[in-house]
Amino acid sequence: MNISINELKELMANKLTQAGLKREDAGVVADVLAHADARGIFSHGAMRTEYYAERIAKGGITVNPDVQFKQTGPGTAVLDADNGVGHVAAKDAMTRAIEMARENGTAVVGIRRMSHSGAMSYFVQQAAEAGMIGISMCQSDPMVVPFGGAEPYFGTNPIAFAAPGEGDDKIIFDMATSIQAWGKILHARSKGETIPDTWAVDKDGVPTTDPFKVTGLLPIAGPKGYGLMMMVDILSGVLLGLPFGKHVSSMYHDMTAGRELGQLHIVIDPGAFTSTDLFRANISGMMKELNEVKPAPGFDQVLYPGQNTTLQEKESLKNGVEIVDEILDYLRSDVVHHNQYDHKDPFAK
Repeated sequence: MNISINELKELMANKLTQAGLKREDAGVVADVLAHADARGIFSHGAMRTEYYAERIAKGGITVNPDVQFKQTGPGTAVLDADNGVGHVAAKDAMTRAIEMARENGTAVVGIRRMSHSGAMSYFVQQAAEAGMIGISMCQSDPMVVPFGGAEPYFGTNPIAFAAPGEGDDKIIFDMATSIQAWGKILHARSKGETIPDTWAVDKDGVPTTDPFKVTGLLPIAGPKGYGLMMMVDILSGVLLGLPFGKHVSSMYHDMTAGRELGQLHIVIDPGAFTSTDLFRANISGMMKELNEVKPAPGFDQVLYPGQNTTLQEKESLKNGVEIVDEILDYLRSDVVHHNQYDHKDPFAK
């Protein structure tokens, strides 16, 4: 069913408030989820609402966290989120990182002991809208088989990047270091669709097209993606004194306990390195030149990284988004959650 972005935000915020989250925080979470749906990243949008509602209702997300922010150097800081809602912690940390980068040229802010924070493109977009370069990365629970391995060790461990061009121009992209994010498998399940045989493997380590047989995801570009996901885990986990690799908490194991996750924001003020006007002009120039590259057979146009989701967002803001009926029925119901995630096998049906 098609629904406007504003109506979707209101429904999600209402449900999260019903689960026990403060209205202001629920609004932030709803904004991040709607951002994902608008960009066509449905795996990180409305379909996640019930999961958050169940974890909030069962105490696995601290609704009144004792957030501690400590600046450890001119351009470094750590925000301890006390297992509060991840979207709020990540937005807060990015806001602080932007302020620090304005003063010092660069900023690196780590977030420790947070819950899942959704689509990271939202947070790097904050930086780009402030005229800054934004980089963000976070660890996640083990679902990806290492190159040459037959059982998961690292998470999908995503990386997001954004840079401002002239006017409203922005390059924004957000990618998992697995070939595909686990949420995409969930989306395929919800739609009753098959998946490419390059995304994941079954219990025997054999590539599968059946999303219900998946027991491990595959890293992008084999050993190269494997190296990137290790880097992300080190920078957003080990660096912050948090559990790493196979020790990272499961998304579903115990909905009454905090996730203890880590995330790292890096913000760079272009003006600390070059003329800001020149930087932004060159970013816009790069975007334009990439669009003008001769397309290969089977392609209408070359897009710059993230352009497809940016175009989708503009369309969604104008015409609304298509949300699975089952999800909308839940959002419009009086049910807080259906108790379907606690101690669930992450690869289960």
